[in-house]
Amino acid sequence: MANISIRSFYQDICGADLANLDYFFQTDSARDLGHFNVFDIAKFYFSGKSRSAMTYNRRLYYKISLIKGKNLVEYADKTLLIEKQGILFATPKIPYRYTPQDEQQQGHFCVFTKEFLSMAKTGLAIDELPIYQPSSDFVFELDDSQFLDFETIFKKMDTELASDYTYKYDLLRNYLLELIHQGQKLKPIVSTPTKINSASRISTLFIELLERQFPVENEQQAIHLRSPTDFAQALNIHVNHLNKALKETTKRSTTEIINGRLTEEAKILLKQTQWNVSTIAYALGFEEVAHFSNFFKKQAGLSPLQFRN
Repeated sequence: MANISIRSFYQDICGADLANLDYFFQTDSARDLGHFNVFDIAKFYFSGKSRSAMTYNRRLYYKISLIKGKNLVEYADKTLLIEKQGILFATPKIPYRYTPQDEQQQGHFCVFTKEFLSMAKTGLAIDELPIYQPSSDFVFELDDSQFLDFETIFKKMDTELASDYTYKYDLLRNYLLELIHQGQKLKPIVSTPTKINSASRISTLFIELLERQFPVENEQQAIHLRSPTDFAQALNIHVNHLNKALKETTKRSTTEIINGRLTEEAKILLKQTQWNVSTIAYALGFEEVAHFSNFFKKQAGLSPLQFRN
C-alpha cells in the first residue's frame, strides 16, 4: 500500500503538478511547524477520480470531514452508514474506508499534521485526546443544528486562512481544538448490519497496520505494534476475534503473520545495512538483543550474524 502523505494528498485530490503543489507548501502554515488547510467538499473532493471510494492506505495526516450526503464508513469490524450528514475524525492510527453513496455531497474538511496542533499551548498531545484513541468511535451522525454549528467553525477557519492577521495560525489551532472538543461530546453511530465479510475487512486492516510500520529506514525508527494484543487494541476488537478472522482469511495465526513480517524485515536489514544486531533488534521492537537473536534463529534457522555472513 502507498504512503499517502500531505503532498500525495494534494496530488490526488487536486491533480496538481509540482509547481502547483509547491504553492501549498510555500505558505506560512507549511513553515509553521506543520501543515493545515481547509477545503470545500463539493469543489475539491468529489471531482474527477476522487469521487470513488477512499481505499485503505497509510494516511500520514489527520483529517476532519464535515459531510452532507449519504456515506458508508468501514473500519475494524464496523460498518457505519451516514444517512444524511455527519462528521468524521480521521487519525493515522485507524485505517478506514469511506465510500459516497450518492452524488449529492457537500460540506467541508480540513487536513493537518500532528506538528501543527502540537503548537497549541494545551499541554496535551493530539493522540492523548479521547476522540483519537484506538477504542474511540470517530464517526458521528449530526442533526441540522449540530451540522450548522460545525459548519460555522469551518467557515471561520476558511476565512481566517485567507486573512493577513499576524496570529491567524494560533486562532486556527483554537478553531481546530473547538471542532475536536465538540466532536468528543457527540454520540457514535450504531453499527449497520451489512453483507460485507467482516473477517476480510479485519484482515485488510490488520495487514495495513502491520505494513504501516515498514520499511525501517533509519536507526531512530522503531516499530510499536508487535504482539497480537497490540494489533487487537489498535483495531478495537478482541484478540480472539482478530485471530479468528485471520485464520478464516489467510489460514495463518496472528502470531505467524507478525513473526513472518518481522523476520522478512530483519533479513533485509541484516543484508542491506551495516547496522549492528542490537540496533536492528531495537528497531524491530525487541528490548533485549538476546531475545531478537533467539527469535531470528528460530524463524530463519541461523543466528543473525550467520545469516549476514
